[in-house]
Amino acid sequence: MIASKIKAAVRDVHDFPKQGIIFKDITPILKDPGLCKEITIALAEQLAGVEIDVVAGIESRGFLFGPSLAQLLNIPFVPIRKAGKLPYKTISQSYDLEYGTATIECHEDALLAGQKVLIHDDLLATGGTVVAASKLVMQLGANVAAYSFIISLDFLNGRQRLVPYGDQVFSLAAY
Repeated sequence: MIASKIKAAVRDVHDFPKQGIIFKDITPILKDPGLCKEITIALAEQLAGVEIDVVAGIESRGFLFGPSLAQLLNIPFVPIRKAGKLPYKTISQSYDLEYGTATIECHEDALLAGQKVLIHDDLLATGGTVVAASKLVMQLGANVAAYSFIISLDFLNGRQRLVPYGDQVFSLAAY
């Protein structure tokens, strides 16, 4: 039920960010507060039975539902941001993109050794950014407990790239 509501709200944007890509735009979801609440609850329900100490959300769209999910689970939220955006001492991880490289960071004191971390983002595509986030979590001595996404593009096989870091991968709607 939630998958069909998400798919009905998501807008396809052709040739963004480059020619040949069909971008799944979740911003129309944000105009529907009831659907946003349903999504947050559904994300939490998928995680029933998974032991989680912290939600780490990936910039920028992981910030849309990540904090609400953390509040619902009554656990902290940690932002994983693009390089140069965090004010305190950071650790960083670079990764390859189709058109270059990118770097993400988190504060060096964002996680404690042994904490079980849920990595959240809006969409799982090829998994490059999420793998980099997983490496950040591990650099701090924490563990990836699970991954959660609103959407997964299963035809891009990103889920397989996550298996070495954590095998619990949840999404609400798959394409």
